[in-house]
Amino acid sequence: MPGRETYAGHLRGIKEWRIYLVENSGLPGPRGNIELAQAVADLGTARLFRQYLDLDDAPRVPDPEKEYLVFCAVLGLGRLVVDGGRGHLDALRRYASDSRWRVREAVAMALQRVGTVDMSLLLRTAKKWLRGGWLEQRAVAAGLCEPALLHDREHVDGVLDALDAITAGIADAEDRTTDAFRALRKGMGYCWSVAATASPREGKRRMERWMASADADVRWIMKENLGKNRLVRIDRAWAETWRSRLSGKKGSLP
Repeated sequence: MPGRETYAGHLRGIKEWRIYLVENSGLPGPRGNIELAQAVADLGTARLFRQYLDLDDAPRVPDPEKEYLVFCAVLGLGRLVVDGGRGHLDALRRYASDSRWRVREAVAMALQRVGTVDMSLLLRTAKKWLRGGWLEQRAVAAGLCEPALLHDREHVDGVLDALDAITAGIADAEDRTTDAFRALRKGMGYCWSVAATASPREGKRRMERWMASADADVRWIMKENLGKNRLVRIDRAWAETWRSRLSGKKGSLP
């Protein structure tokens, strides 16, 4: 599959993108064309993104063509935020709770674009979204836990604070049967390992606090993270010891 820059070159030579995007979307199929979507986000205008979003009427019957165009547009909103249009964060927040997982993933990727340029803005945005529903929190976790964003110690601490807040909410949850809760829990099954790898001493300390929790879902999240190679490479003995301890406790079903 061609790369992002190759697709950008193709798009610059095309006046009307829609047919090209649909033909090269990779949908229907297991994996949409992310490289092409990134190129669209790089080059598209606010007007184009609005046109693609206006095509979407949240159909009950899946429509891969519309879904891909919406995916590209939502990802493009992240670039508009980077360009100074902070008002587009409100639209991103709405799409964070979309019923389609690909659209929700576009929100997380858009947040990562913001973090690449202004991590402080992303962390401030995260604090607001953490007061929202499970899917908004899932977008925050996925958006923050990108290794390329986690270099500055202060920023990493902010990410760990966000994960603490999300995990505390999971531990206090009453209704755990919804798809939204399960989506958040699944995402948290890798996020802690990303943040802990960026700051091993502090990350392990915080994880140990949650590994002592009596909550089955929290223990499941911790156990999943302990199995990630990125964390095992940091401290294999620690990861294996704690994973063995958690395996001896009864947890909820994945």
